[in-house]
Amino acid sequence: MHWSPYIVVAAIWCLAPLLAFAFGTEPIVRFCDKFPLVLRLLLPALFGVPYVLAGAPWNRVHWLPIYFVLPVIVAVLLWHARQSDPEQRGDWRDFAVLLLLGVAVDLRWFEPAWPPHLSVLSKLILLDSGLYGFLVIRQLTKVGFDLRISRQDALIGFRELLWIAPIVIPIGLLLGFLHFRANVPDARSALLTALVTFLLIAIPEEIFFRGWIQNLLERRLGGTAALCVTAVIFGLSHFNKRATHFNWRYVLLATITGIFYGRAWRTQNRVPASAITHACVDAVWSLWL
Repeated sequence: MHWSPYIVVAAIWCLAPLLAFAFGTEPIVRFCDKFPLVLRLLLPALFGVPYVLAGAPWNRVHWLPIYFVLPVIVAVLLWHARQSDPEQRGDWRDFAVLLLLGVAVDLRWFEPAWPPHLSVLSKLILLDSGLYGFLVIRQLTKVGFDLRISRQDALIGFRELLWIAPIVIPIGLLLGFLHFRANVPDARSALLTALVTFLLIAIPEEIFFRGWIQNLLERRLGGTAALCVTAVIFGLSHFNKRATHFNWRYVLLATITGIFYGRAWRTQNRVPASAITHACVDAVWSLWL
């Protein structure tokens, strides 16, 4: 795998908005609010720059407009959602944006635009677009994306992990979906796997499913219904994972774990809490099961 200086810059460009929102959403929102509306709506076009930096080949140049225009479309839709739904009960444009971003990632629509080892940058661009749209333009409350992890986040995250294990592991073994691995990884490998999983899988997915979907659904359906509906959506998003057909075992187990991820998030409306549970489950599965 060759990482040129341009690709390194592209990766940093993709990660910078994610980290900026993780540690300073309010100052970013206040700063952007000073800009004229047109500039605020056009600003997310900059999220498309990494595609150029990463060296988009000429046979993939038709993807360029998508990466520059799609983030702007997200911002425009969420601006209109903000105007139509100031109480933030969930406008159809909110769910249209979520459907667009979710399907694009789940069905890997944009992966053909990248070499295989760089496809993660495409997901980060979409995540950056959603973060800017929902936090800066829509100014959606109670998302809970803050990587200043507290002791309470850890306690809640590990509490839900303890609830998940005795339920999911026996079901997974009974269904033949889980199998104990013969080789036990060392502590360093386990810690590294958990950290990478937390940053690149758990955090993005928890922002999307809990910070955005469950958050918006709670305002219309109430807490318990929103928790269950989001868990089912989360489960169904795994229908095509690790199989060429509808993987109902994965869907079932993901739905069950999604309930506990949702419980972790809604305790204090904190993404880090549910991301800790999520990362631990994925790490245990990849290392021991």
